[in-house]
Parts: sequence; C-alpha cells; structure tokens
Amino acid sequence: MYSDLQLTEDRPVYIQVKDYMKRLMLKGGLQAKQKLPSTRELSTLMKVSRSTVLLAYAELEEEGLIYAVKGKGNYVSPMIEAPEPTTGWQLDWKSRVSDYAIQAEQYDLMKHGSGAERGEISFTSIAPDEKLFDLHNVKRAFLDRMSLEGEVLLNYGYAQGYRPLMNYLLRYMENKGVDLTGKDILITNGFTEGFDLVLGALRRQSGRALCENPTHHTAIKNLKLHEFNLTGVDMEPDGLNLQQLEHELVTSSYDLAYLVPSYHNPTGTVTSPAKRAEIIRLMNQYEVPIIEDGFNEELRYSGSHVSPLIASAGKGNGLVYLGSFSKVLFPGLRVGWVIADAALIDYLESMKRARSIHTSTLDQSLLYQYLSNGNFEKYLKRARTEYKRKYELVVRCLRKHLPMCQISGEGGLHLFVQFPPGYRTRELLAACKAKGVTFTPGDTFYLEPSQGLNTMRLGFSRVSDENIRKGIRIIGETAAQMS
Repeated sequence: MYSDLQLTEDRPVYIQVKDYMKRLMLKGGLQAKQKLPSTRELSTLMKVSRSTVLLAYAELEEEGLIYAVKGKGNYVSPMIEAPEPTTGWQLDWKSRVSDYAIQAEQYDLMKHGSGAERGEISFTSIAPDEKLFDLHNVKRAFLDRMSLEGEVLLNYGYAQGYRPLMNYLLRYMENKGVDLTGKDILITNGFTEGFDLVLGALRRQSGRALCENPTHHTAIKNLKLHEFNLTGVDMEPDGLNLQQLEHELVTSSYDLAYLVPSYHNPTGTVTSPAKRAEIIRLMNQYEVPIIEDGFNEELRYSGSHVSPLIASAGKGNGLVYLGSFSKVLFPGLRVGWVIADAALIDYLESMKRARSIHTSTLDQSLLYQYLSNGNFEKYLKRARTEYKRKYELVVRCLRKHLPMCQISGEGGLHLFVQFPPGYRTRELLAACKAKGVTFTPGDTFYLEPSQGLNTMRLGFSRVSDENIRKGIRIIGETAAQMS
C-alpha cells in the first residue's frame, strides 16, 4: 500500500496524493480512526516531497476526511465508513430503452459508418481544416470579453441567447436581404439542436414531411426520430425538380419541408434564383412551412452571391431559418441560431429553457467578440481561397482518374460523384478501405436503401494536397479494376 501510486503529468502531484488517500478511505483500505503514516514516512513510501504530502493532508482535513491530534499525528475521520460490498442487481437495459433511443442508435453513422482508421486517407469529413483556425484572434477575443464582463459570462445566461450576439446575427441576416418584420432569433447549440427544437414544436397533422432526395443524413435521422414520414423530391443540377414538387403538394398534405438550397449536402448543388422564387410561391400556395438549412452559405467559390430562401419570403412568416458557423468557423463553439416568426420563437425559447437552460454564454460571447472585432471577413477570405484551391485540385484529380463519373458541387467542403448506373460504391469503398482510403457512400443520404448506390461524397477540407492526389488515384485505379 502507498507505493503503488501512479503519478501523471496532467495534474498537481499533491492532488493526486489526496485523491489516492481518499480512495483508500472510501473503499475500506483505511479504516475510521486509523492512524496515518507521518508526512516524512508517506513521502518516502510514495517517492514524493514532504511538502506535497503536507498539502495533501491539509486538503483531506479541509474535506473532513482526516483529523490531526497534536503531538500524535493524523487519523482517518470517524465519520468515514466504507460501503458494504453487495452483489447489486443487473438490469437488461436493452429491453428498457425507448424506441427513440433504439432508432437513434441504429441511425448513428459514427458507430455504424465506415470510419477512418489511423493513417488512412479519409474523405469522410466535411469539418473545417483546423490548420486555418485563427487562434491568435480567438485568444484575443476571449481575453477582451472576459476583461469586460467575465463574472457575468461564467454565470447562468438567458434561454433566448446572449443579447450582443443576437443583435449581431440579426444585422448579419438583414444584410443578406432578410426582412425581420415580425421575426425574432433564438441562439442554439449548433444546427442540430435548433432543428430538434423546431421539429419538436410543430404539431403533426398529416405526419408527412418533404425534403430533397438525397439530403443531409442528420436531418433524415432527426425527422424520422420525430416520427415524420418522408417524401423526397429529386435534385436536378439547379435544385429541386419543380414538377415533382408541385405534384407532391397537389396530391398530399405536408406538415413541413426541409430544404438546403445552398451548397446542398451531399450534392453541393446551389438552387437557382428562379427555382427559389418558385419554391416560395408553391409553399405559400399550399401553406407548407419551410425549414431552411443555411448550410455553408458563405463558401461560394464562383458566380454571384445567392440570398437565402428566407430573403425571398419578404414579410411572410412561413419560413424558419437555421444558421450556424460550424462549417465555416469553429465547430467546437456549439453556437447556431433560428430566425423565425416571433410567435414561434417564443415557444422555442421555453422549450430551450426546459431542455438545456441556455447555450454556453462563454461560447456565445467569444463568438460575438471575434465577429465584432472584424476577424470573420478576413478569416472567411483566407478560408475561401484555401478551400477553392483544394476544390479545384479535387476536380482535376477526379477528371483525370474517374473520367466516367459526373461531378456536382459549386462550393462548400465536399463534392458529390455519380458513377454510371449499376455501379456499387459500397463495394468500391470496401476495396479502397483495404488500400487505406475511405469516403462516404452516397446511399447514406437517400431516403430509400435502393437509391444512390452508384454515388459517393468526397469531403476534402481536411485532406492534404498529397493525400488528395494519392487518394483519388487509388479510388480511380480500384474502380477501373472492378469495372
């Protein structure tokens, strides 16, 4: 005993000694009123300094775990009682979890997807490249905000959000052409919480939801977890197939439509201005609310700016906009926002308060200070330049090594690749994985398991130039061998 203490470098040594002694007491290794070794003796046994043991004993006494008797030494508190060992009881938790939990586990791509192993060339991620992170100005923003209101930021915040950030984002959306008349904002823990809150707030009348096909897998998962029956509308090079969309609206009623009009995930398609206007007209005619995912709106590499759908809605209140900087700035700051009719935001605020109280005020204030310091525009310019360069490299490599494929994607952090009919990209993935290359099979994003079997998504943001060239060459060579 005592000599088996294993020290680590990540915590003060006296804290590790204190915790070690505490564990012995609580597990019965040291009994109530038992005399402890002297500080000199314990320091020898543990091979630590005597001052370290003195600090540890002082902490233990402060916690009421030991007491000192003058001239005699330190003793374990008489109040310490090790729990009586019991056999406990065993439950079959699989039989006790809800259908929601079971479905969430089944839809979990992180568990059941083709994750990358160490050393593999992985095209699966569409997270931003951390090498671009603006750490100097992030640190500066943190210190600036903490010096101004540090005590406030470390306390509870407000469910609706941190007011300076809310005001900044309202102006930001207004600059995108959004008419804020009758609208309000809610700050969330990223896109996913905002989406979950909105889905949870909507009454199910038909129980049906419209979406693009293919679409964002996280959205499919959450819509199904909220028990919506999904109807997909096929994607064309400039957005939704409008004839199919109108046919669905004429023949069935829908509670909502979920759309990603800019740098669509997974196809990378940007819906044309003409189609945006027609989508708004049709949804207004059939009174179907739209949930717009503002995914990667800032990462356009060519052409002119395209306003979000909500900007085309004018003073109408039938569109709910979900925004986030996660794919552009820092996904570690779990900050997103919902812009919607003020009446809906009022309900969402109460739901937010019931579920998570509020989004981290520290995260919100850090993001606000970083944005208000004028860093975002500079960072975005640098990020666009780097991602555009990688995007163009990927396109060149795909045209060289996969000339038979169709490529879609006008911006963002990924491209969508379509092989000739009959090709099976999951078989290609298995063969490529054996050679150290992974990607995301496209059928992941379709509503039916029989769809998209000849497609794949390539995320390039975190892949080096060398690995882009090597990885796509391996995919191309493997595809040629299998055809």
